[in-house]
Amino acid sequence: MAIYDNGTLHLLRDRLGKKPLFFARLKESFVFASELKAIVPFLPSVKMNGDAMMSYLSFLATTAPHTFFVGIEKLAPGERVTFTNDSVSRHDYYSLLDAANPVDDTDAPKQIEEKLFESVRLRLDADVPVCALLSGGIDSAAINAVSAKLGKPLQTFTLGYKEYARYDESAAAAETAAILGLQHTKVTIGQNDFVDAIDPVFDTLDEPLGDPAAIPLYLLFQVIKKEGYRVVLSGEGGDELFLGYRQYFDYLDIEQLAQLKRKAWLKKYVHGHFSINREWEWYKRAFDETLLFRGAGEKFTDLQKNRLLRRNVRDEDGLRFILPERTRFESSRWEHPAQWYSYLDLRQLQAEYYLAKLDRVSMAHSIESRTPMLDHELAQTVFGTSSALKIGDGRPKSLLKSIMRPYLGDTILNRKKKGFASPYLEYLHTSGKIDLIAEVNAQTGLFRSDVLKQYIDAAVKRGRFKQQVWSLYVLSHWIKKYLL
Repeated sequence: MAIYDNGTLHLLRDRLGKKPLFFARLKESFVFASELKAIVPFLPSVKMNGDAMMSYLSFLATTAPHTFFVGIEKLAPGERVTFTNDSVSRHDYYSLLDAANPVDDTDAPKQIEEKLFESVRLRLDADVPVCALLSGGIDSAAINAVSAKLGKPLQTFTLGYKEYARYDESAAAAETAAILGLQHTKVTIGQNDFVDAIDPVFDTLDEPLGDPAAIPLYLLFQVIKKEGYRVVLSGEGGDELFLGYRQYFDYLDIEQLAQLKRKAWLKKYVHGHFSINREWEWYKRAFDETLLFRGAGEKFTDLQKNRLLRRNVRDEDGLRFILPERTRFESSRWEHPAQWYSYLDLRQLQAEYYLAKLDRVSMAHSIESRTPMLDHELAQTVFGTSSALKIGDGRPKSLLKSIMRPYLGDTILNRKKKGFASPYLEYLHTSGKIDLIAEVNAQTGLFRSDVLKQYIDAAVKRGRFKQQVWSLYVLSHWIKKYLL
């Protein structure tokens, strides 16, 4: 949102970061837009922001205020930028930490259910056809169950893959649709579809964003538009709010381990059994008493970046990008580690990774994506609910499952979480596109070629570090387009 009032320009990004907003302060102008490509032509030259690249390697998305373009900044969720008399100031006008209030455990389930129904009801209001995405998971099932209960069952869409059946969760989605009595369409894509969509998707994203799901999702929205729909409901936000990542519970276990009184021998053991795996980094942080959780989307650890890059990366380099968020959290009323996990991932992983992807690939087809789980009143209620109630029996989303049990049933609720998987690395390898990483590195010398080869080999031959390699491909593609 932009408001010009009495010689002062106010830019405001929405509370939870559903839409992006960028600006550049130039010599004789102040330029702002919701897309980077609208601002880039105003830059005197295109240079890569080194801090943006480092935050991208850590989190597969840039952290505010950084973008990959030197001279262009982005607003964080809930932030206001004011431009007046040639000066720029930044302030938070909204914070989930301040807006949320503690909710009594007895009242929480009913309040959350009511807020969810109201959120879906509001987002069903449209003067154009509305449909919904449907995976095999709980979040999209919950949204579709509520919309059906409100008397507006939606046409649903899901993805399948021609070549790799193990990534295909369309059968689970079809089963959910049948249970809920919904019309359902499966869209099947193959390697050629995926590869042909790479360039237009990356052009849509404007800067590196390491989520490979952007490609199939772009193709899915392409079909949805042809079917005549202009609004799509999607399930983003449920994992962060309801503790849906298994990783959260792993972190909680490590947090408990770090509280042991006699832990010196464990610290010595960890330091004596060096590994480049991120799990080793987690234990090292815990016993070194530094911040353990830095986001469920963290990929390259500082140690891994130090091995990969042709420069020294200091220990705790990635921490600097999230320290402002940690400072805000420590100054708030909230204390439980799980609350920190939710807060940080809503601010970074959800806003700058998942929502950025969803907004760009949907708007590329002139489709408005709506995310009922991220209604601010619902988010505040869930965030204010005690961590103990959300942790429940120690299984992800136990609170959401208990709330939705009357509407979904055991078949859907007991289904194992798969996530939005796709054969992106297989497509990248068999098409030969993966060679771009080494080709660009030969021209830039950005990475150590031997370490780079180790990562690629591990991804192709053993299925390890797949998303890291994809992120390097995305980065290489951007460098080739803008810098070479």
